[in-house]
Amino acid sequence: MLFVKRISVFLLGFLLSQFSLIANAAELPDFTTLVEKHSAAVVNISTTTNPKDRKSLKPGFSRGNSEKDQMLDELMRRFFDRGEGAGGYPVEKETHSLGSGFIVSKDGYIVTNHHVIVGADEIIVKLNDRRELVAKLVGSDKRSDVALLKVEAENLPVLETGSSEALKVGEWVIAIGSPFGFDHSVTAGIVSAKGRSLPSENYVPFIQTDVAINPGNSGGPLFNMKGEVVGINSQIYSRTGGFMGVSFAIPVDVAKNVVEQLKNKGKVSRGWLGVYIQEVTRELALSFGLDTPHGALIVDVMKDGPAKDVLKQGDIVLEFDGKFVRNASALPVLVGSTPIEKAVDIKVRRGGITQTLSLKLEELPSDDDVKKPAKKEEPKPKKKINRVMGMELAILDDAAKESLDVEGGILVKNIKSGKEGSAARKAGIERGDILLMFKGEKLDSIKRFEELSKDLVSGQTYAILVLREGSARFLALKAEEIKIDEK
Repeated sequence: MLFVKRISVFLLGFLLSQFSLIANAAELPDFTTLVEKHSAAVVNISTTTNPKDRKSLKPGFSRGNSEKDQMLDELMRRFFDRGEGAGGYPVEKETHSLGSGFIVSKDGYIVTNHHVIVGADEIIVKLNDRRELVAKLVGSDKRSDVALLKVEAENLPVLETGSSEALKVGEWVIAIGSPFGFDHSVTAGIVSAKGRSLPSENYVPFIQTDVAINPGNSGGPLFNMKGEVVGINSQIYSRTGGFMGVSFAIPVDVAKNVVEQLKNKGKVSRGWLGVYIQEVTRELALSFGLDTPHGALIVDVMKDGPAKDVLKQGDIVLEFDGKFVRNASALPVLVGSTPIEKAVDIKVRRGGITQTLSLKLEELPSDDDVKKPAKKEEPKPKKKINRVMGMELAILDDAAKESLDVEGGILVKNIKSGKEGSAARKAGIERGDILLMFKGEKLDSIKRFEELSKDLVSGQTYAILVLREGSARFLALKAEEIKIDEK
């Protein structure tokens, strides 16, 4: 009887464990149907780049037409050749690269990454049925890393696009591509974050995932569980060159707009403000009277930009065209996706007051046409040196102002050690910085800087604008640590 009871308990435990496994398995997604249905529209892309220029002979090699010259060339080649061709010319080799893409129309339009095909002389698209077709480049956009190709074919399988905006963090996603050239490899993961900003990309709010992405996956589709394309796999964060759990995809909502423009006119037009911005930190938010850090802080306005008569240094853009600006990286995306010549309202924080301004957007010029601030040599100040807040200061002469393209400004010659200069050091001010603005007022003299520094409220944070190596940036000074030097 005891034996029967033990058997019954064992069987009950076994059955319960099996039910538990079945229940857990039911909660995990099944990707098989999605892959079977949509993988045919994912393609492998290979490119060939031919050498553009023939290199000259090595120094000391002189190629002539006479028999003597040709004999000398042959001797020099035999004794000194290390991979060069006849006559001392380096052997020129083709370069190849691999990537992925996906078909978006039955008549052969294919989407991939710009960096997959840039500079290619020949683009070959390999389909799921093993056909290999030569592709024509319709257009490519470096700023979004999206390219559009066209192959001559009919009745091709097509992928449907979904909404990247509707994606939720934690949602299952899968990628199909050709990592290391292995066609139609499938990897899965979840959405780790949305709206990621990368240093080299200002116009793409990337989707971050933990889907395994490796070289060759670039340009391939990122699917949601409905089988809709929600992103284009583009980049990985890696210290080794391989997958480390952090992958980035271009949101399909961004890509669709780019593809449409490339298809219609071969290039992409974006809105442009002509401003340089930085993040609003907690300390800077306090100094500008904001309860929480948000918005984009304007550190410089281009003299020939659309915003030259509307926005000012020290403005914080809180809303753009009715849309909340969460952080600095959100503003370029909003501006870039707004139609050219559209009049937009911009809500800014200026001088402690929130106000709404209006301007008309212009088209973003090419990278070559945008004048970026150049690094300048340290200006030579006039001999008189004063000290404020532990900083040794000097006014700029006219030649220095012209060189730096500033109207005023004060040069920081040195910062004293100890408590006297601690506020400046903690704020991040360095020797060689040019102080441009303090408490919302431009600095055109040391005397005015001293006056502004004498009525500070203890415990309050104040923003100070500095110019360093051609780039302006706001820093935060804490009033309770500031000591005014007695003269």
